[in-house]
Amino acid sequence: TTLFRSRLVAAGHALGVGGAWLYARPDSVDVDVITAGEGPSPQAEDVVFVEYVGKLEDGTVFDQSPPRPEIPAQIADLIPEGAYLEMGGVVPGFRDALLQMQKGGHYTVTIPAELAYGANPPAGSPIPANADLTFDITLHDFMTQEQLAERAAQINAIMTQLQAEGGEGGEA
Repeated sequence: TTLFRSRLVAAGHALGVGGAWLYARPDSVDVDVITAGEGPSPQAEDVVFVEYVGKLEDGTVFDQSPPRPEIPAQIADLIPEGAYLEMGGVVPGFRDALLQMQKGGHYTVTIPAELAYGANPPAGSPIPANADLTFDITLHDFMTQEQLAERAAQINAIMTQLQAEGGEGGEA
């Protein structure tokens, strides 16, 4: 990052542009590709299905996606692997990173404090104020809100049928 900034400042000076703007703007999220994904990337309004582990600079795990619950076989193919997250419900740096990912990709993401929780981490959290965060993320799938609603309707229809038949998933 320092070398990159130095090169940008040098290029800016060569073009007659001051370098102060570079140091005044917030850092951006750093996305390192471990395994490349395929296809398009999620959009800002989409929902994503990810596996993730969030760590502090000292390696302390502060959050991770929950394990996949047991799902009836009749609907298992309708529910993607990973934890369901709405793009609007995550910190800006996590969202910015997701926008750069592709299905099936595995990434290491570093989010600067100002794009994470800044000076106000969640109460009771092990995240200190102004902490940079690192995430190990696998993007399994994503879809629009409309596609999610269609999928939920399919799941509800199948579960209603199972309950009516007294089959798996039909007992409370």
